[in-house]
Order: sequence, then structure tokens, then C-alpha cells
Amino acid sequence: MAVEAIAVATTDLASIQASQMGMKAIGAGLAVGLTGVGTGVAEMGIGAAAVGAIAENKDFFGLGLLFTVIPETIVIFGLVVGLLLLF
Repeated sequence: MAVEAIAVATTDLASIQASQMGMKAIGAGLAVGLTGVGTGVAEMGIGAAAVGAIAENKDFFGLGLLFTVIPETIVIFGLVVGLLLLF
């Protein structure tokens, strides 16, 4: 009787730990995925405006490139949060 109770408690603990790791993985995936979608939406408008500005005046190339790269930092933050969740 006592051996069965220990076996049930051990399997319950293992299933709880597996569930926690699964939730961490889902959270990390959401952190990276949603920041990627947000960055894509942000770069949609910025990229079009930067190309238009560069087409009119070549001096805006550096500024347009800078404004296009800034949203990419959001994905890096999402990746850092995802890694913090997993480890």
C-alpha cells in the first residue's frame, strides 16, 4: 500500500514538472514569435517610407537604414526573454 502511494506521488511529480517545462516552452515560443510579428508589422511601414525617402534624396540612406534596423532590437529582447524563461 505504501509502495503504491510513493509510486503515484512520483508519477504525479514527474507529470507536474513536465507540464511546467511545457508551459515554459510555450511562453518562450510566444515571446519570440509575437515579437517577430510585431517587428514585421512595424517594418512594413518604415521600410516603405525609407525606400520612398531614399528614392527622392540619396542623403537619407543612412537615416533610412537606421530606422529600418531599430525595430529589429525588439526581436532581440523577445529572444532574451524566451531564453530567460527556458533557463
